[in-house]
Amino acid sequence: MTVLDTRTPTHTSLDRVTARTARVRSYLMCAPTHFDVTYAINAWMQPGIHVDRDRAVAQWQALVETYRALGHRVDLLEPAAGLPDMVFAANGALVVDGRAYGARFRHVERQAEAVLHAGLLREQGIEVVEPTHTNEGEGDFLVLASMILAGTGFRTSLHAHVEAAAALDRPVVSLELVDPRFYHLDTALAVLDDGNGEAPADIAYLPSAFSPHSRRTLRQLFPDAIECSEADALVLGLNAVSDGHHVVLPSQATRLASQVADHGYAPVPVDVSELLKAGGSVKCCTQEHHA
Repeated sequence: MTVLDTRTPTHTSLDRVTARTARVRSYLMCAPTHFDVTYAINAWMQPGIHVDRDRAVAQWQALVETYRALGHRVDLLEPAAGLPDMVFAANGALVVDGRAYGARFRHVERQAEAVLHAGLLREQGIEVVEPTHTNEGEGDFLVLASMILAGTGFRTSLHAHVEAAAALDRPVVSLELVDPRFYHLDTALAVLDDGNGEAPADIAYLPSAFSPHSRRTLRQLFPDAIECSEADALVLGLNAVSDGHHVVLPSQATRLASQVADHGYAPVPVDVSELLKAGGSVKCCTQEHHA
């Protein structure tokens, strides 16, 4: 595990830097035992491309070990043959305060995953609200202390935003995605601090991935947010996971790593580039069970 030097920032106050505090998190992940690219359901996927499954497994295992080394809990979902995208566990549900809003995948190739996620969550004693509208879990729902940011435009219905708000009793802010390369909210926006501690909620995002009215919404809600470069977004740099202090992100997103360091966070670069062949990265692999 490599943590970049959190040098004195160039545009962030010392008070803001010292406010960054990690909080122990609980994650659900699934090994890429059957990972492959056999169909195309997003702009990243090229059926027939060579996939090094051993490398994918090794990269995923390093990500698991990174979380555990940072003190976080990682539970595992058993992978199933015939479901090559199960490694992207974030999409399987949205879990808040011991209650889950289940997934309802848009594409038939992934629909069986939702059943497996719901089954495991129920075994863990988590109540699962079955959805009636299309949604892809934490791919399009990102949880803050005061609200849930919800993406729409490619995978998740606006009706699901209303349904999720009712299921979890949380306010939901809808954001429209407009670039098919950033088909889930978690490819275009990263939560750096969820606002559950002393520091305010904080994000990084790619403005061009959102419609004009959604960009205005984000600038009003998060005036100090990091604006990510397109180059870093195109290595899925925003598909990152933060515990409030450590930000685990793809090692190729070097400028974004410097930006989050300047905002007082400790970047933790990891290489999950094999999974990028299916349009996924760190956050896609990581379903957080939010307290």
